[in-house]
Amino acid sequence: MSDYEIYPLGDVELQSGHILPNAFLAYKTYGTLNASRSNAIVYPTWFAGLHTDNEWLIGPGKALDPDKYFIIVPNMLGNGLSSSPSNTPAPFDRANFPLVTIYDNVRLQHQLVTQKFGISKLALVVGWSLGALQTFQWGASYPEMVERIAPFGGTAKTRPHAQVVFESLIAALQADSNWEAGDYSCPPAAGLSAMGRAYAPWGFSQAYYLEQLYQTEGYPTLKSYLEDYWDNVFFSFDANDLIAMLRTGIHGDISATPADNGRLEQALQRITAPALVMPGSTDLFFPPQDNAYEASLMPNAVFQPIESKWGHCFGIGANDPDSLVIDNYLKQFLR
Repeated sequence: MSDYEIYPLGDVELQSGHILPNAFLAYKTYGTLNASRSNAIVYPTWFAGLHTDNEWLIGPGKALDPDKYFIIVPNMLGNGLSSSPSNTPAPFDRANFPLVTIYDNVRLQHQLVTQKFGISKLALVVGWSLGALQTFQWGASYPEMVERIAPFGGTAKTRPHAQVVFESLIAALQADSNWEAGDYSCPPAAGLSAMGRAYAPWGFSQAYYLEQLYQTEGYPTLKSYLEDYWDNVFFSFDANDLIAMLRTGIHGDISATPADNGRLEQALQRITAPALVMPGSTDLFFPPQDNAYEASLMPNAVFQPIESKWGHCFGIGANDPDSLVIDNYLKQFLR
């Protein structure tokens, strides 16, 4: 039995103009919605993440305490649970799945929140990595609804360097002879392994590797870490699903909407909710200086870098002490 629910969306017109038939969001909730419907938090997933991967930040005594809040975790489109290449019928299955943007994700999450649950105010939207991008989008698209946002480990727009890295991950996967233009009969295992190796130097920092911090996660040598962890990290995902999510990231831009038409500064200025912007100090995907610029344009933003040696993956590792720092900042912010 699955531990999540499905919200049907019907035929959805995407930002690209394509119609995605019988679309749906997979989501899970934690806690109870109060009578005034004022204790809801939205916590989107990220690239290659499922709702279960968000649970490190949810629990009694934590900032996202289900005894206090009603926490909605919508799965990002393309992750294999919500509408994705792997679960969409022809003609939009597999490599034919249309581009889904951050704007599409958030617009459909808004539909879930307002129509399914009747919620008109959100106490907080919080997210990491591409979840942070969705968090920024919530603040820009629905400023009257969102009371606070807390993006961490992600920017409001994917910069060219990160776009190149995402493209390199796709290229590594598609180099597998079994790729067959996305119409593979068996998973392109070599390509999935290559994608993991290509991601490894970007997911963590130089200091993480120099100081052998992977040993705290049970890998005695760099060789064992690369082979036993990274060579297998994407095997639980469908290859087309991974590419769909990466393309969402490549096109990530909260200003790529009808309201802002590419004017990032304008979109940032419309995020009027109090914002806690937390980059990782050694993040190679989304460096702190990009967040510093974005926060400077947001009327009520606090720029709070997290000093960490864990690179982009700060806070989410099983043995990463930065998770406690993030949780404490969120507790203060919610007060």
